[in-house]
Amino acid sequence: MNVAIELERVTKIYKGKKAVDDLSLKVERGTVFALLGPNGAGKTTTISMILGMKQPTSGTVKLLGGDPKDIQVRDRIGAMLQDVNVIDSLKVAETINLFRSYYTKPQSLEQLLRISGLENEKDKMASSLSGGQQRRLGFALAAAGDPDIIFLDEPTVGMDVTSRQLFWETIRAMADKGRTVVLTTHYLEEADSLADRVVVINEGKIIADGTPSQIKAETTGRVISFTAGASVTTDSLSALPGVKKVEWNGHRATLHSADTDRLITLLIERRYEMRDIEIQSGGLDDAFQALIQQKGDQ
Repeated sequence: MNVAIELERVTKIYKGKKAVDDLSLKVERGTVFALLGPNGAGKTTTISMILGMKQPTSGTVKLLGGDPKDIQVRDRIGAMLQDVNVIDSLKVAETINLFRSYYTKPQSLEQLLRISGLENEKDKMASSLSGGQQRRLGFALAAAGDPDIIFLDEPTVGMDVTSRQLFWETIRAMADKGRTVVLTTHYLEEADSLADRVVVINEGKIIADGTPSQIKAETTGRVISFTAGASVTTDSLSALPGVKKVEWNGHRATLHSADTDRLITLLIERRYEMRDIEIQSGGLDDAFQALIQQKGDQ
């Protein structure tokens, strides 16, 4: 079975309002999956239903092919939510060991300290950690059971640059070993760098689904720019498949296209006179804002 998470026509209603509206979704195993959306879009409600913390009003949720509330399923998942609560009287290593005891096949203490970057803090009181260190402890606790699926809600808030880089490397390594990572974040560059697939929801519905590159290309578009030779004309460029618009700045041509890979291949194959070629696209942040704006204009 290659499907880690499956939602089929899931709706959640609070006080007559649909927080999640007829949502269907499948997430493949071994995927870094980012769920994005503005505040109130339904992200937290969706994650809560996937984790079995909330029951859908209608529709079905499957996690690793089973019921999210099943104890055998819970033994194979980990979750790092926004608030990390620690026990005042326990040290970092003691806290991690406590969580390790909840699982049948936990990771070693040494491994968890290493991937969270807390090796030098293992003998500190957990309650004395800084905000960023507590986020790293939360990650260690989520990973304690060596989970098949790990849920990470705003995981790098408060982390410094070095800690964030370590976290990114760890997440990619987990996915390379077949683990599924579900990420919600307001740091869109994080989703852009890490995610294999991004789903954007707004008002409880999916408004975009694809790789970061696909979403950026389809929403903000991509451009190829180059200094053109004398034989290159607006008409010849406009006739190329996928070209949406041609702009000129002196001898420099800019072509707007959703499929720059195909377009650059055509330009080379047809031997267009060009030099100083650049390919650019908007960031995921630009795409996200454009998607939300489009939804608001409808």
